[in-house]
Amino acid sequence: MFSFTTHPWWRRWFGNRSERAAAAFLRDLGLTILEHNFSCDLSEIDIVALDGRCVVFVEVRSTEGADAKAPAVSVDPKKQKRLTRMALYYLKARGLLEQSARFDVLAISWPAEQPEPTIVHYPNAFEATDRFQMYS
Repeated sequence: MFSFTTHPWWRRWFGNRSERAAAAFLRDLGLTILEHNFSCDLSEIDIVALDGRCVVFVEVRSTEGADAKAPAVSVDPKKQKRLTRMALYYLKARGLLEQSARFDVLAISWPAEQPEPTIVHYPNAFEATDRFQMYS
């Protein structure tokens, strides 16, 4: 059976589409988008936003299926550790270590029969992990 998800161009297009939907969703909630796809040698953060004075690191997970919650499960402890390191790097690089911060996950599903995605927002989805907990 042919699957688009095995093709890099499709995954990139699908990911970009999901991140655009996520950014629009966050703006509708009143957040200000600071950066898209912030990356360095460590990894990448999909979206960095500002909710009042709180810096929000957003991981966007998406699927073609109908279950919007399933993608969120993939933000496992290993991914959380990587995101924590990236967040600390970002806060240090921007001189924002004194700002409060949180990690949100947006799980997005794009069922074929629906014109718009279903988005499940997990604010404060996990705490900072590893030795960087003291900064959370």
